[in-house]
Amino acid sequence: MRGVSKDERPVIRFTLNGQAVSAAVEPRLLLTDLLRDHLDATGTHVGCEHGVCGCCTVLIDGLAARACLTLAVQVEGRAVRTVEGLAPDGRRLNALQQAFHAHHALQCGFCTPGILMSFTELLARDPDPDRARVEEVLSGHLCRCTGYHAIVEAVLDAARTLNDVQPDAPREAAQ
Repeated sequence: MRGVSKDERPVIRFTLNGQAVSAAVEPRLLLTDLLRDHLDATGTHVGCEHGVCGCCTVLIDGLAARACLTLAVQVEGRAVRTVEGLAPDGRRLNALQQAFHAHHALQCGFCTPGILMSFTELLARDPDPDRARVEEVLSGHLCRCTGYHAIVEAVLDAARTLNDVQPDAPREAAQ
């Protein structure tokens, strides 16, 4: 339930990478600004601020969303996951991150957090995507460094890894 702070700003409560958080926010504050400026989740990058580049992609209740187009008050009672929440223990990379590393699927790294979040959703919903599906999801992101080929190969490799490691278990790419 949303409350109000002493200075009349709405107080929102939600989970961020599995941890309960609350914050008093201006009604027009964007989720990107809340994450980066108030909650130190600086892995969520701000690129175009128009929802075009995909750098700010996070998961809200498991679905990829542009944080630059989402008001912070919209995540009241929801689960938000950022790139900081991908590594299982905060130190070891998950299968998707390992594949990006192995395939050199990042260069400057600015777009990478958003791309990782979109593919985390994809692999959770479709643990065995084909190349066309991977390219379709990737089309929602702009990367000026990699040429995209290594990213596609990394996602396909991560899918193979997840399918080999967990053949009978429910698959969630972000484990």
